Amino acid sequence: MNTIKLTGKIVFDPEDKTAKHSKQASWKKVAMVVIGGDVCEYYSWFLRKRYNLKLHKPLRGAHVTFINDRDSEMNGKWEEIKNKWDGKKIEVIIDLTPKTDSSEPNSDYHWWFNIPHEHRGELQSIRTELGLGKPFFGLHMTIGRAVDYTTDDFEPGVMKAKEMCVDHSIYLHQLFKHGFID
Repeated sequence: MNTIKLTGKIVFDPEDKTAKHSKQASWKKVAMVVIGGDVCEYYSWFLRKRYNLKLHKPLRGAHVTFINDRDSEMNGKWEEIKNKWDGKKIEVIIDLTPKTDSSEPNSDYHWWFNIPHEHRGELQSIRTELGLGKPFFGLHMTIGRAVDYTTDDFEPGVMKAKEMCVDHSIYLHQLFKHGFID
């Protein structure tokens, strides 16, 4: 397993970035490890060079969401645990094997790196302090999402053909899944 150790800052109740975040803020609690720098862009660049796959970077940049749960599923100690952990530095070990959901039904075509189970202890212990079990999606750092798009960054009246990132992402996922590439 090829891993890297990153240091980030724990952030409880991060700023809402979308209308969906704002709408869910009344009943959902969120905490994440925010990792500074261009980590997502850096590893996305490797996927582009190796597999010719262009990814859009995550809206919140490099981060590991470790709490994304209903307030009603917690033990009522949110503020106490937030005061204890918010703003603290923490090390996170990331497995650099790229993962994707690109051929799953209703996929959003995300690509990510998992946090190995043996390195989830500290983040899971914070969840446990809140009365939460294991997270639904597991602990991971999303590095990007495949999106089809066109651009008209050329001379007036000239448009580049649509980049087929979604189809290419699905194709790559099938190759990974069947062991043709790693």
